[in-house]
Amino acid sequence: QVQLVESGGGLVQPGGSLRLSCAASGFTASRYAISWHRQAPGKERELVARITNVGSTTIADSVKGRFTISRDNAKNTVYLQMNSLKPEDTAVYYCRAELPRNYWGQGTQVTVSS
Repeated sequence: QVQLVESGGGLVQPGGSLRLSCAASGFTASRYAISWHRQAPGKERELVARITNVGSTTIADSVKGRFTISRDNAKNTVYLQMNSLKPEDTAVYYCRAELPRNYWGQGTQVTVSS
């Protein structure tokens, strides 16, 4: 069955970096658009970055220049590289696969704090 497993979250100081991984199983990730979203307490879930089946990427304005999305087809995994992290990046980060219906992972917590 389709499954998405996020990992790589944690506690990091402002200005630090993290790389999140979204490991896909049950389908070939490179054939579909995969996106990263985040949800902070009391806020709506928002799109952070998206990569299409042909490799086109979209990055939210709030993280442009700091975050990048990439895909390793051999590992069936999509990554979110996050640099220059700010406290406002604190959230649970989810990946989503846009198959005929959307599938979500369970999320990984990112906390940016000194």
